[in-house]
Amino acid sequence: MSENQRSQPQKSPVVERKKVFIENSHGEKLVGILHETGSSELVAICHGFRSTKDHIPMVNLAFAFEREGISAFRFDFAGNGESEGSFQYGNYRREAEDLYAVVNHFKAEQRCIVAIVGHSKGGNAVLLYASKYHDIQTVVNIAGRFDLRRGIEGRLGGDFQEKIKQCGFIDVKNRRGKTEYRVMEASLKDRLETNTRAACRSIPPHCSLLTVHGTLDEKVPVEDAAEFAKNIRNHNLCIVEGADHEFTEHQSRLNDIVLRFVLTRLRSFESRL
Repeated sequence: MSENQRSQPQKSPVVERKKVFIENSHGEKLVGILHETGSSELVAICHGFRSTKDHIPMVNLAFAFEREGISAFRFDFAGNGESEGSFQYGNYRREAEDLYAVVNHFKAEQRCIVAIVGHSKGGNAVLLYASKYHDIQTVVNIAGRFDLRRGIEGRLGGDFQEKIKQCGFIDVKNRRGKTEYRVMEASLKDRLETNTRAACRSIPPHCSLLTVHGTLDEKVPVEDAAEFAKNIRNHNLCIVEGADHEFTEHQSRLNDIVLRFVLTRLRSFESRL
């Protein structure tokens, strides 16, 4: 779709929303929803920690892209939502590999993956992907965490390292004392050993990256966004005043920011063809 075509008033595209199954490198089926507009262009959208493809902002972003006539695919990482596999506290690099399986699936269908977008832990997945695979030119990190050592004590307690060495796991319970999920030692080690700074510095300059973060994010401090900006060569930073971690009251603003960034990059690429 050319820039001139995009500037013209468009009829709302006919969209088919269908479930798609993709096998990852571990033989697990990943389940996603394809917002099919008929475009060759496609955006992949990744959810965060203990979230799914069916939560905001993933659903709203997919709707926003489909209104622009761009197909979108939101999916569950292994061990989450409808996808096969076991839930893990870490799995940062494995989730980047799940994304790789998704990208390859749609490339085999002759689709052009114009952007990968991740929220929270999904933001880390798209960054890790971009640091290893240099085939996507537009990446959006929404409220990702830069320092993965932060936030652990709040969930697991100050003595988490001693606890997990003794038992091999820690059960995280809610206020009623019910276990919500189990953190295994290997999974915790994966998180502690994932070097976000090194990954950011490995992202090539031809890849343009946007970080969006809210000033009232209660889960990941907004200061983390500045660290991404310091360590990624081709980086754009947008801080949304008053937005929380999920951008609950700022969905339209988030959609506008992400769409503008992706469309600007797409038009720039098309103009060079």
